[in-house]
Amino acid sequence: MKFLNILFAAALFVPAAVSAQCRVKTSDRIAFLGDSITAQGNRPTGYVNLVIETLAANGIKAVKIPAGMGGHRSTHMLKRLDKDVIAKKPQIMTLSCGVNDVWHGRAGVRLEDYKKNISAIVDKAQQAGIQVCILTATMISENPAAANNRKLAAYNDFLRELAKEKNCVLADLNADMQKELAALHAKYPGLKGNLLTVDGVHMNPLGDRMMARGILRAFGLTDEQIAKGEPIWQKKNRNQTMSLPVQEYLKLAENAFAAGKTVPEYLKMLVRQDIAAKSK
Repeated sequence: MKFLNILFAAALFVPAAVSAQCRVKTSDRIAFLGDSITAQGNRPTGYVNLVIETLAANGIKAVKIPAGMGGHRSTHMLKRLDKDVIAKKPQIMTLSCGVNDVWHGRAGVRLEDYKKNISAIVDKAQQAGIQVCILTATMISENPAAANNRKLAAYNDFLRELAKEKNCVLADLNADMQKELAALHAKYPGLKGNLLTVDGVHMNPLGDRMMARGILRAFGLTDEQIAKGEPIWQKKNRNQTMSLPVQEYLKLAENAFAAGKTVPEYLKMLVRQDIAAKSK
């Protein structure tokens, strides 16, 4: 009997232990600071909503503060940090910055200036009592060997070092993206084109899921906890670019990749086949 009581007492502490692993608590406000990838991440299929919905599926009712602005670089984000983030008193801030600093070329931000801007953003946020989760910048074209990605590597190396130095949470989304693309290319040899993005930079539903999983893992959720969000992602969210339920988009993507094509290429092929069939 005593042994059963011990087991019962231990069982009572399991949910608390699991909950303690997550850095986010119910009623926490999460600011998502970033560029157009983050702005689009606030769409129904976007990573911002996938993160919030998956936390809710695990009993954590967090509040999102969207703070993504198209075209913004580190200089812009530093200028609007007070208004768009600190003034709204979040407990947590995700920081997604670096793509435009590199992608915009001469209008971008040099690495040394980028380091100063990002360090200032992190310092100001932490001084305001905000826990910072740094996201490494996702790829600029889905080719790791492309010139922009080679240049971006130094920016991401800095982010990894800064996360350690400033005791920030790190979601290494660039590494996650490269791994996911490598897995897709291994599964579907010869497959070319944009698989996780619509244009080499902005995420399609597969890319948004990749980003959400990386952030949720950084927040402390296990794979099993993240999986609780899957039914919600597939049922409620819709792919804005094609007006398809995400579940249908995923099936379409699987068929497209198996045929050695991207989703847009596969859709064009289906349209041509349909036209040819009707003309007979």
